[in-house]
Amino acid sequence: MSFIIDKQTLNDLGIFSHNKEISVYALYNNARTRGGSQILEEMFYNPLDNYELIRRRAALIGYFQRSGQEFPFKSIWFDAAEFYLSDTDERTRITSSAEGSKGGDGIQRKIRKIIKTDTEFEQAERGIVSLIEIINTLNDFTAGMIEDKEVSSVTSTLFRIREIIGSEAFDAVLKAKGTENLTQNQAAFFDNLLRYEKNDEVRQMLDYIYHLDVYISVAATAKSKGYVKAEVLPPGENVMELKGAFHPMLKRPVANDLTISAENNIIFLTGANMAGKSTFMKTFGIAVFLAHVGFPVPAESMRFSVRDGLFTTINLPDNLNRGYSHFYAEVRRLKRVAQSVNKWPKLVIIFDELFRGTNVKDAFDATVAVTEAFSHIKSSIFMISTHIIEAGDELKTKCDNIEYIYLPTIMEGAVPKYTYRLEKGITGDRHGMIIIRNEGILDILK
Repeated sequence: MSFIIDKQTLNDLGIFSHNKEISVYALYNNARTRGGSQILEEMFYNPLDNYELIRRRAALIGYFQRSGQEFPFKSIWFDAAEFYLSDTDERTRITSSAEGSKGGDGIQRKIRKIIKTDTEFEQAERGIVSLIEIINTLNDFTAGMIEDKEVSSVTSTLFRIREIIGSEAFDAVLKAKGTENLTQNQAAFFDNLLRYEKNDEVRQMLDYIYHLDVYISVAATAKSKGYVKAEVLPPGENVMELKGAFHPMLKRPVANDLTISAENNIIFLTGANMAGKSTFMKTFGIAVFLAHVGFPVPAESMRFSVRDGLFTTINLPDNLNRGYSHFYAEVRRLKRVAQSVNKWPKLVIIFDELFRGTNVKDAFDATVAVTEAFSHIKSSIFMISTHIIEAGDELKTKCDNIEYIYLPTIMEGAVPKYTYRLEKGITGDRHGMIIIRNEGILDILK
């Protein structure tokens, strides 16, 4: 089973936004090969819920982040190789000069060669020569990797690749390193070996290289931006510790710390408008998402227990086509989350401004009732923000596993200033009318 995440959550967190300035995927999408880009996209669409798989992927990326090694392959090699390998029609098999002279259709063979063989042979030769360079470069590169015990201990694929390259079948490929032009007989030999006889092994090597492309490009991005490898913990615990976490798409982000456990698995977040609540919730959600992809996270450090999935409700749209009001859309979303918690008990749930689509009295009652119900599910993590600060006071009398935090506003005269730094407690800030007056709206209406 894979990590559970839905379209609403991906949109809320800006994972695949069309706007590259807020797209987390675009931030990491620096692969050198088409195959690498495809694998990266698959990883983003399929985060992991397996402790061992996350640990191994994170360790490999961490290795390249520490070593700073660059991708040693040329991108043009893969275009030529993939085009060449894509044609497995037996009729295009390259024959040796001796084979080409046999048979009673010698004249027809000569005619076909005059018409099209030159172009086809050149394309095949480019593919073969590219594969020779790819395999030799992979041999040199992995020889260094396998010497590193931290790497060799987390990947069995590396040993399989070394086994393939070291097999007798590929001796001729290693000896042909640096070859630029092939004779007819050489081309026929390598064509039979690479495109037909050992096609599966060649594909395994290419797939491994595309994964290397992802790991190296992700490591380079993380290193340049100061991201860190998250420490993954077995799923039996309920731990989420972030130090110095920041939003990866902001130019001047403010970092915050947060520690969650079974004793405080509900985070009750308050703060005035523009104080940074939504940004912090997205920061937290993105960190959880990236950690389960096995990628470095924008933080000073992170420790987390593996979760079953992540659901957010931050930018929930109305569904006017179905006649849904915003409040009903919220209720339907909450129902889906409730059903999901019953099915997958170790989720991370984020609700921004719960029940903003209804009146204050109903919003108060519903916020208290739902949060109290969530408090009985100790195996999941909940983060709920609200403007209804009185709900927090009520919940203090009902629940003992809620952590109350807020983002403060500092008034400089009549001008609000925002620190964007979390503090413990419930805010008492109410600055809506001050902002309205500062904008001169009432004066305009007069």
